[in-house]
Amino acid sequence: MENNNIFLVEDDENFGSVLKSYLEMNDFTVSWTKDGAKAIQNFSLQKFDICILDIMLPNVDGFSIAKKIKELNPEIPTIFLTAKTLKEDILTGFRIGADDYITKPFDSEVLLYKVKAIIKRNQISGSDVKSFKIGKYEFDSDLRILSFNKDTVKLSPKEGELLKMLCLHENKILDRDKALNKIWGEDGYFTARSMDVYITKLRKYLRNDTSIEIENIHGSGFILKVTNSE
Repeated sequence: MENNNIFLVEDDENFGSVLKSYLEMNDFTVSWTKDGAKAIQNFSLQKFDICILDIMLPNVDGFSIAKKIKELNPEIPTIFLTAKTLKEDILTGFRIGADDYITKPFDSEVLLYKVKAIIKRNQISGSDVKSFKIGKYEFDSDLRILSFNKDTVKLSPKEGELLKMLCLHENKILDRDKALNKIWGEDGYFTARSMDVYITKLRKYLRNDTSIEIENIHGSGFILKVTNSE
């Protein structure tokens, strides 16, 4: 079984060396870049499973690097490392599409756990899952059929793709921009309003099970919450 590849951008020589060694001891392959200006070029050289990006870097900051990386590979998960704890910085990271945000100093085992969990979740999300159980509903994403007992509804292509993405992120935030770019191909104002309409339609389709809720997380995206999976 191949090791998962980590793209690490960290300018602190000592910290970066220790972190790289620790991750490699835990069966990851780590490509470490110290200069933000070289990050995109180095990222383009091979395929990675996750990015770990320091925010405060020489020449180019971690947020700018993440934006360019997401243009090259919108699906790649990203963890930001930072000594800053300002709410606006944290929100900026999540708006870009961060999967997590870790404040220095931190326990290396915690980072390791988060890396493993995110990679596993991303691999599941990328797999060819076709059938989902949403509370008392059944959803066939291939046929775009949503069933409740003997009642069925045929979803439109965009409705089906949006519900599938919500299912793959069940009880976790589905980033608004990620969904817009994947389904609509852009994340502009009008497509965002269009997605809000589709979310309203999905809520209507799922209204027969009160344990299901699609919650709007302001500035971030949506969560498909299922409080009773039986």
